Amino acid sequence: MNLSTVLAKHFRAIHFGGNWTTSNLRDQLANVSYKDATTEISDCNTILALTFHVSYYVTGVLDVFNNKPLEIRDKFSYDHPKITSESEWQNMLERVWTNAEALAKHIEILTEDQLWQNFTDPKYGSYYSNITGIIEHTHYHLGQIAILKKLIKKDI
Repeated sequence: MNLSTVLAKHFRAIHFGGNWTTSNLRDQLANVSYKDATTEISDCNTILALTFHVSYYVTGVLDVFNNKPLEIRDKFSYDHPKITSESEWQNMLERVWTNAEALAKHIEILTEDQLWQNFTDPKYGSYYSNITGIIEHTHYHLGQIAILKKLIKKDI
């Protein structure tokens, strides 16, 4: 198995399952209603905000793979749409899963040389560092989502 295949597998696992942590976004969000997703606890980000934030970077990187410019900016990464219904929440989640799978397909066909090339600009590092960064970033926020779910279910 080459490195691109391993990275794509790891990326899919954090989104859809099969990693050694046994936690992934789809399972964590499977039983989260839009009301749960928009519930505010103290000054924490909501599950909606965290889900959007994680997906924001996936979508931005996916755009680059689709020959579009890198236009994402950290300052906009929490600017999620207002979700006011279960169908809006489910539609957002479907876009998250669709974009994650689309990016995984791009990752798995990268050549070894492409992995080490600059990602649009030298200041952003290599494709490899961006892909591993997204995986690490998703694990970080996945833990926050898991904790928020527990707090919401306990009505704290």
